[in-house]
Amino acid sequence: MSFSSDVKEELSRQYGHARHCQIAELAAIFSTCGSVMLSAQDEFSMRISTENVGVAQKAYKLCKIAFEITPEITIRPFVKFGRNKVYILLIRNAKSAERILKAFRILKADGALAENLMVDDLVVQQTCCKRAYIRGTFLTCGSFSDPTKHYHCEIVCQSEEKAVQIRDMINSFEGIDAKIVPRKNSFVVYLKEGTQIVELLNVMEGHKALMELENVRILKEMRNHVNRQVNCEAANLNKTAVTAAKQIKDIELIRDTVGLSSLPENLEELAYVRLEYPEAPLKDLGQYLASPIGKSGVNHRLKKISEIADGLRNARGGKEE
Repeated sequence: MSFSSDVKEELSRQYGHARHCQIAELAAIFSTCGSVMLSAQDEFSMRISTENVGVAQKAYKLCKIAFEITPEITIRPFVKFGRNKVYILLIRNAKSAERILKAFRILKADGALAENLMVDDLVVQQTCCKRAYIRGTFLTCGSFSDPTKHYHCEIVCQSEEKAVQIRDMINSFEGIDAKIVPRKNSFVVYLKEGTQIVELLNVMEGHKALMELENVRILKEMRNHVNRQVNCEAANLNKTAVTAAKQIKDIELIRDTVGLSSLPENLEELAYVRLEYPEAPLKDLGQYLASPIGKSGVNHRLKKISEIADGLRNARGGKEE
């Protein structure tokens, strides 16, 4: 199973303890994958349709525990692809449907339905209800990418109004800054930072998935840290090798033109040591001298040798044999 599927399986087993939280989560599920039918007698009925068995089971249970209503369930093949099943929950009784729709505040006092089946903000005033509503919305139209590859979470909404509502609800929690981007005929609420996705999992009470993601993040950060160290050390070694090659080239130029004996005694001694130990770091070179000196002293003397070599090059018009 994918990480996204694992998260949804965990969330499908998570229920709010209070009735108002249960109503908020069921409202989210209905708002995203539900529909309302009106009979010839102007009576309402409700339908929830989903391919996710966990969503169907949760919606069924929430109807029973929050409203003491038992929906009818039918299972049909998904004709478009012929592989998945579609789980359909029906509430045919008009009074039951009206009671639920009024609890969602989708059915107004004048008998009109809210546009796009938008759930009223009054249903999600409390923080616990926001958590439940976000969880229900993610269950029906959310997804995570594989965190071992990259961090990405998105919730696909069919209207901009719903996208704005769920984005603002998510952003009401500290440490999260969800964004919206249009995509074809929908609007996508998304997060792309690992820390924010961890916070969202905490909001939805997906604690097992949160720990799994944190473990992945720790391993990735450790791996990145090691890679940075290796790259840094490799760069330093390369820089040291290039510098040493230039120093040896300078010394060989002096040797082959005016001779190393022309150098002051302290520079001549260091020149011979550098030729004998071409790969040694400056700190070690200083220890090979008759009177050991530190790294800065070695660096100072090598700069003097470089200046002498540059002077010889300039005198010869910049040419070297």
